[in-house]
Amino acid sequence: MSFTMFNAPNLGITPSTSEVIVKHLREAIIAGQIEEGEPIRQDDIANKFNVSKIPVREALKRLEAEGLVLFQRNKGAVVTKISEPELAQMFEVRVLLEVEAIRLAVPNMGSETFDNAERICDEFNREDDVGRWAALNWELHACLYEPAQRPFMMGLIRSIHDKVERYLRLQLSLSKGKARADTEHRAIIAACRKGNADEAAALVEQHIIGVCRTLYDHLPNRLSE
Repeated sequence: MSFTMFNAPNLGITPSTSEVIVKHLREAIIAGQIEEGEPIRQDDIANKFNVSKIPVREALKRLEAEGLVLFQRNKGAVVTKISEPELAQMFEVRVLLEVEAIRLAVPNMGSETFDNAERICDEFNREDDVGRWAALNWELHACLYEPAQRPFMMGLIRSIHDKVERYLRLQLSLSKGKARADTEHRAIIAACRKGNADEAAALVEQHIIGVCRTLYDHLPNRLSE
C-alpha cells in the first residue's frame, strides 16, 4: 500500500484526554451543573470517562489555574466560590483594564474590526442557546480590544472573564439582560466607528458597571453566602 494514498488523521491536532476532560468539567461548572463548594472526586470522574486518575488530575490542575477549582486539604478538588467582595474586585479590575484597552484600540480600528463586531452582535442576537451567549460576549469584547495590540493585557482580561463567566451567563439570562447587552454593545461599536475613544471608553465603563449592578440586584443571596 502506498502511504501517499493513505488517509490518516492528524493526531497532532487531536485533543489530549485531559483537554477533553477540562472542556466538559469547565462547561459543567460554568453551567452550574456542579455547584460552588461541591467536591469533584477524581475516582468518579475517572470512571465516568473510563480513564485513569492521571489525566483527571491534570485537568483539575488546569481548572485550578483558571480559578474554577481549588484543592483543599482532606477534601481534594472543590468548585471555587466567589464571594461578593471578590466579585466586586474582579469587576473593578475589568473596568480599569477594559476602559484602557478600548482607548488604545480605537485609533487602530478599521472596517474589518467593525464588520466582525457587527457580525458577532447579529449572531448574539439570533442565538437562543444560553451557553453560547457568554462565549459570543467574550468574542465581541476581544474583537474590540485586539487592535490595542496589548497581548498581556488581553490575557488578564480573558482570565477575569473566565472566572466570572458562570455569573455572566446568569446575568444574561435575567429579564432583558440579553437585549440590554446587545443595545450597549452596538452603542460601543458606533462610538468606535466615529473614532471617539473617550465615548467608547465611557460606554464600556457603564456597560461593565451595569452588568455588576444587575448581578447584585438579582442574586444577593447567592453572592453573599
